[in-house]
Amino acid sequence: MTPSHQDSDRAIVTQLGNETDTSELDAASIGQRITSLRTDKGLSLGELAAQATVSKSYLSTVEKGSGSRPGATILHKIAQALGVTLADLVGRQVLADPLVIPDELRALALERKLPMRDIEMLAGIAFRGEAPRTKERWAFIYDAIKNSAGMDASRR
Repeated sequence: MTPSHQDSDRAIVTQLGNETDTSELDAASIGQRITSLRTDKGLSLGELAAQATVSKSYLSTVEKGSGSRPGATILHKIAQALGVTLADLVGRQVLADPLVIPDELRALALERKLPMRDIEMLAGIAFRGEAPRTKERWAFIYDAIKNSAGMDASRR
């Protein structure tokens, strides 16, 4: 993680430690985010548990949202194992603009079941100064980026 990510994680850990109203950070929504991030990364429950140094059964309980919300230390370990910030894991945005997803991109994302990180990447793209206007144009750009990444990987 970059120093700025570490700083934002420290701020979130402080907030989590002092949190009295947990409605924003309920166990079920945190569990859903962990499951989503884990599957996006192609990790099994056991692999993530090992990387985060927690038991597989405990991680399963966290993902299901049963029991109480996990503490900041455990959440930080899970976030590090997933390669995300603690803010990402608990669903908080730290000084970020809200993500605007054009309807055509949303349609492509639903059709192809794109992971959120790909949707976020595409939403930030402007082609010749403006965002694509059709689902087909979004698909063309997405495919070009994916193909380019595949070409880079084959050269290594």
